[in-house]
Amino acid sequence: TQCITTPLSSDERPRLLLLSDRAISAERAALPALLAVASAWKSMVSEGLAEVPLVVETAQALETHHVAMLIAAGASAVVPYLAEEFAENEEEGAFEKARKGMYAGLRKVLARMGISTLASYRNSHLFEALGLDEDICREYFEDAGCYPGTKTLDLLLQDYLKMHAVAYGDGGNELADHGLYRYRKGAELHASSPELVRRLHAYEKQPNGGNFAAVEQLANSGDLIFLRDLLEMVPEQPVPLDEVESLDSILQRFSTQAMSLGSLSPEAHKTLSLAMNQMGGRSNTGEGGEDPDLYLLVNAANKIKQVASGRFGVTTEYLVRAQELEIKMAQGSKPGEGGQLPASKVTEYIARIRHATPGTPLISPPPHHDIYSIEDLAQLIHDLHAVNPKARIGVKLVSGTGIGVIAAGVAKAGANVITISGHNGGTGSSPLTSIKNTGLPWEIGLRETHETLLRAGLRSRVALRVDGGMRFSRDILIGAILGADEFGFGTAALL
Repeated sequence: TQCITTPLSSDERPRLLLLSDRAISAERAALPALLAVASAWKSMVSEGLAEVPLVVETAQALETHHVAMLIAAGASAVVPYLAEEFAENEEEGAFEKARKGMYAGLRKVLARMGISTLASYRNSHLFEALGLDEDICREYFEDAGCYPGTKTLDLLLQDYLKMHAVAYGDGGNELADHGLYRYRKGAELHASSPELVRRLHAYEKQPNGGNFAAVEQLANSGDLIFLRDLLEMVPEQPVPLDEVESLDSILQRFSTQAMSLGSLSPEAHKTLSLAMNQMGGRSNTGEGGEDPDLYLLVNAANKIKQVASGRFGVTTEYLVRAQELEIKMAQGSKPGEGGQLPASKVTEYIARIRHATPGTPLISPPPHHDIYSIEDLAQLIHDLHAVNPKARIGVKLVSGTGIGVIAAGVAKAGANVITISGHNGGTGSSPLTSIKNTGLPWEIGLRETHETLLRAGLRSRVALRVDGGMRFSRDILIGAILGADEFGFGTAALL
């Protein structure tokens, strides 16, 4: 990486600093752009050059998240020259489309954090580092939320050298699809793989044919997809089965997570509620309201009814027919954003349920538009209790830095249930820019919440529910060990 300054006389300060990796070749490999920017910015601050613009020109920035990270680490501007070249080679005018898309993505990143200007985001370190060792966190990202792991600087540089060798090797000019967003055989592992779907469906068709063992076999395959896959179950002396919680009692702890009417078809939405009611669990309406016709059918209504913006089908009848009312403070499938239903999905039926106009996009604000403090949340909980005194009141949060403190405030506000959603939730309704790099694994958020509530003497006040990528009995056991009382299922239930 080159550091180039504009030519100035010796008694003047530089007007611009430029970091560039354009000079890479078969003999010259690029340094990680993010680490280079973080290091350069720290040096500039220590030298009293904080007001000097730091521009990074790099081929390593290919999507919105990459640009956002560079700016958060100290860059004033980013030139993603390789992404621009890709766009220019695609079609005429594609470069401008790519630029507009990048701008829109950056605005969304700022909006998630409640920030209005890019200058306020620069050098904010408003991100979380997961898996980097403590030395890297301390040297480059001391102000970020860090959850240290074993990835050292040497290992990072080895990764870069491997990529450089592939780029300049004899593998041809074909760019590999590493399966970051869609499943590709031999690429990145996906939790909802075609093999899992096949085995699940085989089990559903023949529950007594030994197919359940084939599903559970995938849980012990050794594939490392989630943080919990690094944990090992250590068996101890078993207790008699008559001392174990009954099946009916365990099933009461299960629920399907919030998937709204409109994001799911009416048929799928109804099927989930029928199934969960028959097995003794709970289903969740999501923020899309509920068809009042279901109240006339046996076991067809959702026991958990969600309240988000208060605009989507939330009526007095909707509230009084709930066993639990869940306030959506955060969204599991795309943390930091509100729910969104595109105009094409707002049919006359959906519009009637949601009390909206057909063909109009429906977007709930992030976060809840009436909640700016714990006092506001306490008022909403009080209001919901006033409408339906018998219902439990739940609050949905997403795993992230400081979630334990937030959960303590939620418990003090009078909530009965706190849901911790992981960063890997999502049922296919998330935009590409929200599938990755948002939130933390629920394993971290759940443990932090459980411990914080214990220390504050609040743990007995609330039940903790966890969801995000739950597929196997092993996932439930680990969630319970880390402090969860209840468990939610989304994608797995749909599959």
